[in-house]
Amino acid sequence: MRVHVVSDVHGRADALARAGDGADALICLGDLILFIDYDDHANGIFADLFGEERAAEFIALRTAKRFEEARAMSARLWATLDGDPREHVERNVRAQYATLFAAMPTPAYLTYGNVDLPRLWPDYLRPGHQVLDGQVVEIGGLRFGFVGGGLKTPYRTPYEIGDEEYAAKVEAVGEVDVLCCHIPPALPELLYDVVARRFERGSEATLAAIRRTQPRYALFGHVHQPLHRRARVGRTECVNVGHFRGRGEPFVLEW
Repeated sequence: MRVHVVSDVHGRADALARAGDGADALICLGDLILFIDYDDHANGIFADLFGEERAAEFIALRTAKRFEEARAMSARLWATLDGDPREHVERNVRAQYATLFAAMPTPAYLTYGNVDLPRLWPDYLRPGHQVLDGQVVEIGGLRFGFVGGGLKTPYRTPYEIGDEEYAAKVEAVGEVDVLCCHIPPALPELLYDVVARRFERGSEATLAAIRRTQPRYALFGHVHQPLHRRARVGRTECVNVGHFRGRGEPFVLEW
């Protein structure tokens, strides 16, 4: 059995269309859309609406953790557009989802990333796409558990939830062979992004579950350029399978 795993697609429909080549199934751990590109400021919904220069300014403020200034700047820019800002965002997100889900191979097992909009997914899913969040599915005789979304941060991305709600999803998954989450377990070496030069939030509940149940693998993304891509917790191999936007190649799992 051969399964390809991707995370943090962020608009790479071209690579996503090839991601299932040679595999029996594809797993996607979320963050399909590209709202703002920290590597290329000309890309993403924010730059499409306000231009590369404004995107660079916004990114600089967020990188410096000047969140209130970043929000104030964003509010001023949104006020220059006609109509409800949410309508502009949704229109652009829908355009990306239409392209991405059309490119998504089948069969595919998906969960949400922290920048995704779960309420829109049903409009674009195709036969052979199965969304799981706090749920388990059997693939090739192994139990795969899925936990989507992220924890609350100052960045206020769309699908961030409280610690208790997130922990409940981890608990609902229970014992599995492969634990698939968007965000990492809370191990510092897996949370530090060497390009963004900051620690992202990881899940203490996921780490506790790994220590308690010892799955073969814990797969995740979210941290695009991690200090370490792998770590072992007991018998569990913890593997960062993103950033797909940058590499365009899936992680291969065979058994």
